[in-house]
Amino acid sequence: MERMSNAIFRDETIHRERMQAIIAAHPRAATFESCRFDGGDFSRLDMDGVQFNQCSVTGANWLAASLEESRWSKCRGAECDFSSALLSDARFSHCDLNNSHWRRATLSSVQFADCKLTGAHLQEVTGWALEFRDCLLVSADLRGLSFRKAQLDGMDFSDAELSGCDFRDAVFNGGSLRNAQTRLTRFEGADLRGTDISGLNVMDAKLFKKAVISQRQAAAALAAFGLIVA
Repeated sequence: MERMSNAIFRDETIHRERMQAIIAAHPRAATFESCRFDGGDFSRLDMDGVQFNQCSVTGANWLAASLEESRWSKCRGAECDFSSALLSDARFSHCDLNNSHWRRATLSSVQFADCKLTGAHLQEVTGWALEFRDCLLVSADLRGLSFRKAQLDGMDFSDAELSGCDFRDAVFNGGSLRNAQTRLTRFEGADLRGTDISGLNVMDAKLFKKAVISQRQAAAALAAFGLIVA
């Protein structure tokens, strides 16, 4: 859908009633610059196409809201809640979303670039072509998420809960899987040479069949089992 000329709102504190008035007057055409949404309740509102630049959304509630094709740049949103939200084709860039909640959100074709998602909860999200690049997902809960055939650049999954995730044929460039929880996680055909795999049990042949690791990584994995490579 073609965008209308955006109505820009700057340096405001936005509450639910104000947001309802804005999206009624400017559907798909509102841009918020340096606005504050902290602790606000925006659940179940239709905010498709809205743009948020350098906004504070700490603790804001977006439960079951429609935010398709929304744009989020340099926003701060610790503890915000996107559970069950519709976010298809949304873009998040350089955002701090630590300890945010996304359970059962629809994330088809969503992109996260240079975002902090430490401690984020992304269980049971749905959708396809979800893309992460240069993101911190330290200690995040990503159980069951699919990264099959993904190009994973600069992703830090240290100490993350990755049980049941699908990394088949994924390629890791930089980043870390250090001490991640990987019960029943699938890595068949994955290229792990570019990431830190300290603490992973890569000796589980069933889950790591045809995965590629470097000689250095292989030696470290064997050493973890008390074996010495001579």
